[in-house]
Amino acid sequence: MADQATVENARWGPVSTTDLAASVQVSVRQADECVVEDLEWASAPLDLLRHAQPWRTFRWYKGQQHYSGTYWAATVRDHVIYESRLELARLLFADFAPDVRHVVAQPFLLKAVVEGRLRRHIPDYLLLTDDGPVVVDVKPRHRLERPKVAFTFAWTRAAVASRGWRYEVWSEPDPHELENVRFLAGYRRHGLFDPGLLDGLRACELEGLSLGEAFRLLPDRPRPLVKSAVLHLLWSGHVTTELDRPLSPGHVLRRSA
Repeated sequence: MADQATVENARWGPVSTTDLAASVQVSVRQADECVVEDLEWASAPLDLLRHAQPWRTFRWYKGQQHYSGTYWAATVRDHVIYESRLELARLLFADFAPDVRHVVAQPFLLKAVVEGRLRRHIPDYLLLTDDGPVVVDVKPRHRLERPKVAFTFAWTRAAVASRGWRYEVWSEPDPHELENVRFLAGYRRHGLFDPGLLDGLRACELEGLSLGEAFRLLPDRPRPLVKSAVLHLLWSGHVTTELDRPLSPGHVLRRSA
């Protein structure tokens, strides 16, 4: 784990946020495709980063090893790109998290002079959360120990920490949790649900009910619509349940804190 002062790297040793602060620069692609280059990282406006367009364009070619695409995120009510299935998984979790208010894919290009050489890195996501910005890199767990990857993530972590922001390296999640979040994402589009039906369910005491019992509420409404609305309330965080095993009618609902 890193503190606010240094980040340990197994091969290169500590990377100091103080040493990086003076050299880190950021470049951002705007909506009109104009590029704002080499701003001082410490003073680059958050609003500029929030509205950044992806730094890279998609690369598709026969036999490619990565899986690219776009995902319609309820959080931003727009499409967000990803360049691998693992990035898509992180994007699903970000869209599901109640404290995430905005998501930017490939938000900027960071440059820093580290050990006498100019280094470059494009993080995978910038998340704006209730607790502040989080810069995210997504990488399979088996690749984290590679020296080049470890070094890049070390100086990136130090650069992010120099702004007082959080940095996260995200790898494969629990498979049951991922499958549950992926399933619930099918119920993420708020505009597809009858507001009166949602209000009726919110007025019910859902605390302690099983999913199966919740599906049988409002017997005057079609069962499939009630079921889908309950799952939307679970996606949107009105209620929660344990996601570390496959969802079933026996899962117990809890009110969100």
